[in-house]
Amino acid sequence: MNLRRLRIGPGLLVTAAFIGPGTVVTASKAGAAFGYQLVWALAFAVAATVILQEMSARLGVVTGHGLGEALRDTFTRPASRGATVALVVSAIAFGNAAYQMGNVTGAASALEILTGASRNAWAIVVGLAAAVVLATGWYVFIERVLIALVVVMSAVFIITAVRGGPDLVAILRGVRPAVPAGSGVTIIALIGTTVVPYNLFLHASAAREKWGRASDRAAALHQARWDSALAVLLGGGVTLAILITAAAAFPVGTAIQDVAAMATQLEPLLGRGARNFFAVGFGAAGLTSAITAPLAAAYATRGILGWPSDMKSARFRAVWGFVLAVGTVLACLGWRPERAILFAQAANGVLLPIIAAYLLVVMNRSALLADHRNHWAANAAGFGVVLFVVFLVWQQMSMLWGRIMASGGG
Repeated sequence: MNLRRLRIGPGLLVTAAFIGPGTVVTASKAGAAFGYQLVWALAFAVAATVILQEMSARLGVVTGHGLGEALRDTFTRPASRGATVALVVSAIAFGNAAYQMGNVTGAASALEILTGASRNAWAIVVGLAAAVVLATGWYVFIERVLIALVVVMSAVFIITAVRGGPDLVAILRGVRPAVPAGSGVTIIALIGTTVVPYNLFLHASAAREKWGRASDRAAALHQARWDSALAVLLGGGVTLAILITAAAAFPVGTAIQDVAAMATQLEPLLGRGARNFFAVGFGAAGLTSAITAPLAAAYATRGILGWPSDMKSARFRAVWGFVLAVGTVLACLGWRPERAILFAQAANGVLLPIIAAYLLVVMNRSALLADHRNHWAANAAGFGVVLFVVFLVWQQMSMLWGRIMASGGG
């Protein structure tokens, strides 16, 4: 992904990265199982994304650094730098490997729907295809085509949601926080599929490339903020449309058993063509993210380790190759695709507070950002996001531990 060649705004790049199989699966499962009760979790996720991506974009515009480089400049002592590098690299590697599992699984599941061939076999084909695209540099053209397909699928979800006459009263009630029984993992997954940790690295680098050399910094910051906010709100609207169509298509409490069943949401608009159309759009979302996620991991690792900006270097390729290989192997283990994808998004939600906390440390450095550092409102919002996600994760871990202890005691 040569950021200099991108013609879309960095905000749309972020949106394209998080509107993938994880978004479709997680929002569909949330709507089918809980109706409109988790609209509040999506609203929180969108607000959190706007807050954190604004910081990331501001960092790139003001300093001319990506988040990885900024962390290297912030933690200069050997012990603190070593701990930071180890933590961030392991978090990005683990998070993107889990995310990649969901991407490959999603694309392979779509191809299984279209052809009837084994999903595991298709997972290997998808992994190899992504590797070829990354190694040869064809991804600029291919990503544009695939993103166009995802945009079309997203538009169909939005049209279906609007034509279906959504229950506005129920949606507004869903803005009030509630945690229905069994919804904890889905809530964390909704957050993890929207506030994607690697996007914080990707956005800073993209904003640096687009506005880092602007002569009018104030105007550049204004543009970056609007670009980020509008793009994230657009992505949030697509996710809400998916949740609404699922809530309308399935009785509350439905546990979606396979990816193909999600096409039911689109039958009111597309009729018999819904299954194949959904498969094409879902597969495009998976392939796009399967290309983007390993590359973003390599960019983040390059930045924090201080490597030269050479995409053809062996170590840069080793990073995206590792993430792609691990994700493909995990996708071949035979997990049900909707469970694998939901797990990947939940893993992102668990890792989010770590990366967000590092971003907040960087954004409070006067030596780095001068008058553009975070002020109290941005810090309050950012720390609020971190603390709330930590609380959700801690609550789920406590419940899981309680079940383990109860099972052991029985």
